[in-house]
Amino acid sequence: MQLSRRTLLAAGGATVSGVLTAGAARAAEPQDAARSTAEDFEGLLARAETLLTGGAFDPSDPDFAAGVAALDGTAKGLWDTLDRGAGRTALWADLAPLTAPGNFGQTYTRLRTLATAWATPGTSLAGSTDAADALVSALRFTYDTAYHPSARESGNWWFWEIGAPRALMDTCVPLRGRLPAGDLADYLAVVDRFCPDADRRTNSPTLSETGANRTDKAVIVALRGLLGMDAAKVASARDALSDVRDAGRNSLFRLVSSGDGFYEDGSFVQHDVVAYTGSYGTVLLGGAACLLSLLAGSPWAVADPKVSVMYDAVERSFAPVIFDGLMMDAVRGRAVSRERAGDHRDGATAVAAILLLASGAPAERADRWRALAKGWLTHNRATPFAALATLPQLALAKAVLDDPAVPAGARTTGSFVFADMDRVVHRRPGWAFTLSLSSKRISAYEAGNGENLHGWYTGDGMTYLYDGDGLGQFNDGFWPTVDPYRLPGTTVDTRERADLGTGGGTSTYRPANAVAGGAVLDGRHTVAAMEVVGAEGSTLRARKSWFLLDNAVIALGAGITASDGRTVETVVENRNLGAGGRNRLLVDGMEPGSAAVSRAGWAHLDGTGGYVFPGATALNVLREERTGTWRAINTGADTGGSADSLTRRYATLWLDHGASPTDAGYAYVLLPGASAAATAVWSRSRPVRIVANETTAQAVEDRRSGLTAVHFWGAGSVAGITASGPLTLLLRRRGAHVSVAVADPGRTGTAVTVELPFRVRSVAAADDTVTVTPGGRAVLTVAVGGSRGHTHRAELVR
Repeated sequence: MQLSRRTLLAAGGATVSGVLTAGAARAAEPQDAARSTAEDFEGLLARAETLLTGGAFDPSDPDFAAGVAALDGTAKGLWDTLDRGAGRTALWADLAPLTAPGNFGQTYTRLRTLATAWATPGTSLAGSTDAADALVSALRFTYDTAYHPSARESGNWWFWEIGAPRALMDTCVPLRGRLPAGDLADYLAVVDRFCPDADRRTNSPTLSETGANRTDKAVIVALRGLLGMDAAKVASARDALSDVRDAGRNSLFRLVSSGDGFYEDGSFVQHDVVAYTGSYGTVLLGGAACLLSLLAGSPWAVADPKVSVMYDAVERSFAPVIFDGLMMDAVRGRAVSRERAGDHRDGATAVAAILLLASGAPAERADRWRALAKGWLTHNRATPFAALATLPQLALAKAVLDDPAVPAGARTTGSFVFADMDRVVHRRPGWAFTLSLSSKRISAYEAGNGENLHGWYTGDGMTYLYDGDGLGQFNDGFWPTVDPYRLPGTTVDTRERADLGTGGGTSTYRPANAVAGGAVLDGRHTVAAMEVVGAEGSTLRARKSWFLLDNAVIALGAGITASDGRTVETVVENRNLGAGGRNRLLVDGMEPGSAAVSRAGWAHLDGTGGYVFPGATALNVLREERTGTWRAINTGADTGGSADSLTRRYATLWLDHGASPTDAGYAYVLLPGASAAATAVWSRSRPVRIVANETTAQAVEDRRSGLTAVHFWGAGSVAGITASGPLTLLLRRRGAHVSVAVADPGRTGTAVTVELPFRVRSVAAADDTVTVTPGGRAVLTVAVGGSRGHTHRAELVR
């Protein structure tokens, strides 16, 4: 079955949302590609152009006018500085020499912007003959000078095999009617040289592409196939999504249990050991959505039924880590150091990818996603989507915002332990709390190619507190100005560290600890734990646990020991108050300024919430202005930041364990959003009791909810509960009903037993891995071996 010319070419005269909603995917028959025609190719190229420009829209529509103006402003700046002289050696003076991979890579990106503006109604370059001729000439010049089949890869492979060819193909799509046939053949040939297929790394043919890199390459190969009217190329791009070549081993529609990809618990990992939902995961989602939509209804439509894995990922992997349209930094890896890719921008990209995916997804899923997206779009007034989105993304968002039948979804709530990427997310209606952990399985950080130079402690238990009224916390100059030695939640020694990632390529660091993760009960409460093992050059050891409840987070530390002669600190808070923030900070009702308070019972920071220190704690308080630059944390060839100074005000609370501490500890409580009065009351009433804070076990009891929560570092007994070995446990009693959740975040055991301090008469429900022996002191035996730190559950009757 072939698509009619009218159906395909309609893509050139409609908005993205209209085009893609109309094109539901069908199961393509094998012989379809053989019967493909010029109309099929041109129709899909028109659709690809719509994906770049947004299609037909009214430039005077206020919702689009700002986007057109932004594109025009950027394009005009590039046009005005484009060197069009006969003796040029580069197209832009700041991208010389053109032969450097980062420079020709960025050159193609700029040419894509100019080509998009040329093809977009309402811009000053729209339809300009001079602009089209200059672009054709610029592409020829770049090919002749730097990026051609006889060139040899040097520097970062990504520019050669993904960055440059993707931007080149995107540029050729709108210009296809103006490009000389010989020029287009050359550009297709250079893609065939450096990105011949999506299955293998060209500079290392034995290396199979995975995750986001595979998706990126599949899009490149598809566009190359369409531009060259090569049905086999287009089919190979489609098949790469499912990894037909290697029998699905690296399929993007497959859940993995190790390495790159989506995991059953919602984790996403790239580069084998890095939690990357918000960066590479978003690229993968966007690329897959692009190809699914581009090829829908065509002879090359994606027909793999396992595409449902990608659909599942929207709610299982992405929704928990998007807060009011922001992508949580804990899953953005080294991208946190990129000035032009803050949490708001990566969040907007993810939202747009989800809306694009919804255009061809089953109606029930698409309806839920559109409601989610509408909630994200309407909740975020700090960095509105319209100020971040491209015109195609605006078209998708406008379709949702203007549709009264689509409700604005509420914020996601619940507690999520992503055991396969050492991340924990706890979400309540008004706030969210995220933990960035690491272990011998998941890297503490990734750095390289000049990126993330100060990421030393981002995976050492860093805590992120999100509040709907303070969405600028991590994207308003936080990373270049925060003290990188005092990241919230971390316990660190104060040694001076050298910059990371200054050389070529990327590298990761995995600490030696096994424990990182936890257990979640009823999707509502969580206990998380991490053993801190200092990097080379530090003897620091610490055992840390977090208890995530309805309106509080209890943080406990024990066994804090080091022998290096340096001071060890635990950072309670390091809050970015913005350029002029004067948020009032109280300690026990007084304003301490910057000082050490010998016996602090509680603290409160306006706009954030309360902090309680059970038993009174020596608390250090610092209010300061900090100045830094993006360039100091990222010197990447195409992501390097500005050298302009930024200054932000901070309120910092930390605990000083002294030099070379032995078996030190801490306890503090976060009360997100609480008032000063409520914090003082909580400090006096102590509705949650700390039962133990030792190197053998850390535990709390929440009497109001009947919850007891424990992390056992080894065999022992706490609150009448006896464990045979290391495990995390939550137990809640509600009348005659008892709910139990158990996990082994260290993944060291095969089976553990838990003896309960009360009679159990029967078992209402239990996972297959849980065996219950009822009686006066019931015993649960949990087969934790091979479960990769995931939670095991049982419902009991007393």
